[in-house]
Amino acid sequence: MKHTLPTLPYAISALAPKMSQETLEYHYGKHLQTYIDNLNKMIENSPYEDMPLEEIIKTANGGVFNNAAQTWNHTFFFETLTPNPGKMPEQLEAKLTEAFGSVENFKSEFSKTAIGIFGSGWAWLSKDKDGKLVISAESGAGNPMTKGLTPVLTVDVWEHAYYIDYRNRRAAYIEAWWDLVDWDKVAGKLLI
Repeated sequence: MKHTLPTLPYAISALAPKMSQETLEYHYGKHLQTYIDNLNKMIENSPYEDMPLEEIIKTANGGVFNNAAQTWNHTFFFETLTPNPGKMPEQLEAKLTEAFGSVENFKSEFSKTAIGIFGSGWAWLSKDKDGKLVISAESGAGNPMTKGLTPVLTVDVWEHAYYIDYRNRRAAYIEAWWDLVDWDKVAGKLLI
């Protein structure tokens, strides 16, 4: 199975000024494309060649895992962004309030986790097999699927995600990122 660059659900300039066209040209157009190209080369004529991406992530290690997880993580990240964030659906608001006390508490806890990751990685909101919501930090290409969790929301805190627009100000990037979250898509992933 040949993996390909996913089509963005918005124009490459649509997230500016919170996330510039230049950032997307590099982050989506170059970084993600490189992970996909590397993955395709690594899995050719291997047991992973015809596996879905999720299965590769759950079974591989080393370079195959890193490139598969980065392909999946980035695709998930870009697909949950929007230039026109709407109001948070009531069901999602209720679930976040139940789990974290309020939506503001959730955002604060999630932001703190994302900002606190040492080096490169991802902050995740996931649900466990019982539907309980958990926030986790994963370094490198980490993905909560490897721990039996279902991802609901993520933010990329590798420097390539924000350095063009925010330099070393990760907290400012996280604050701006909240204004790009597609809450309808997050709710859809939570309620599956």
